[in-house]
Amino acid sequence: MVVSRRGVSGIAALMAGLLATRVKAAETGVTVHRVAMQVSTNDAGVFDLALNNAVNLAREYGEVAEEFQVEIVAYGPGLHMVRADTSPAKARIRSVTESVPGIVIVACGNTITAMEHGEGRKLELLPNVGVVRAGAVRLVALQEAGWSYLRV
Repeated sequence: MVVSRRGVSGIAALMAGLLATRVKAAETGVTVHRVAMQVSTNDAGVFDLALNNAVNLAREYGEVAEEFQVEIVAYGPGLHMVRADTSPAKARIRSVTESVPGIVIVACGNTITAMEHGEGRKLELLPNVGVVRAGAVRLVALQEAGWSYLRV
């Protein structure tokens, strides 16, 4: 596998940021729960379950005054859940990302590129959806940094 210099520096920066967050939590003694979720199917029910789980985590940890972070990573056919033209969950995504701090939704850059190539046009994502270079790599990096993985 060949990795470009740009890819290595991006991964290094990601890992440094994740490590810094983990060290900060250890130094302050605050319990921080970090959960990564994968959405790789074009299934509104699965995506709704991921959002329900994220909101339930926020509610539960908020009640006991513990911090949390949830990152939902959409890739492959799951990218349709965060596309402006195909998402069946537009209103819910906006509501959750704007009203529940700590929940982040990201899309796979590799999948975006492949879909744009296949469809011959530029894709637009929903507001408040970030982009990572590779969804699978992001999930691995989060788990290696100590995040829990929740399958939906």
